[in-house]
Amino acid sequence: MIEGGSGATAPYTDAARARLVMAYEACELADLARAFVPIGEHELNPDGTNRWPGTVLADAARVVGAAQRFFEAAAVFERMGGADWQVIGDVVEVSARTAQVRFAMAETAFRELLSPERGPAAGEAGRLRAYMTREPLEVALDLDDWVLRHEDGDSGLGTTPVSGGLVRRGPRRRT
Repeated sequence: MIEGGSGATAPYTDAARARLVMAYEACELADLARAFVPIGEHELNPDGTNRWPGTVLADAARVVGAAQRFFEAAAVFERMGGADWQVIGDVVEVSARTAQVRFAMAETAFRELLSPERGPAAGEAGRLRAYMTREPLEVALDLDDWVLRHEDGDSGLGTTPVSGGLVRRGPRRRT
C-alpha cells in the first residue's frame, strides 16, 4: 500500500481500521445470507423437503457465526471510537460489566493486531484480520468493488463507497 509514491503506509486511524473489519464482516454475512435466497433446481425432494438433511441447518449456523463476528466487530469499532462500556451495555441492553465481559476479548484481539511487534496471527481468520489491519487500503478497494457490484439501485455511493470514507490520522507534530 503506497501513498503518493512516497513508500509510506497510509496512516489510517485505529477506528477506521476497526470500521473496515466491520465492513468486511458485513460483506461476509451478506454473501452467506444471500446464498439462501435462490432455491436450487435439485435442492428439494418432490414433496418439498430438503434432499440432504442437515445441510440447511449447517449453512444457517455459518450465517449465525458470521452475524456474531459482525456484532463483535461493531462493538470493537464503537470502542475504538471512544464508546465506554456503559454505552455498549446500554445499546445491547446489558450492564456495562456484562458488555465488557462479552466484548473485551474481541477488543483485545483487535488491539493485538494493531501492534507492530505482533507475529503472524494464528489460523486463516487471524491472518485475514491481520491483513485487514495492516493493508486497509487494499481491503477497502476490494470492498469498494463488492459494494458497486451489489449496489442494487443505490445511488450516490460514488466510486469509492468504502475507501472514500476511511479516516486518516492527522499529521504528527514534532514537539
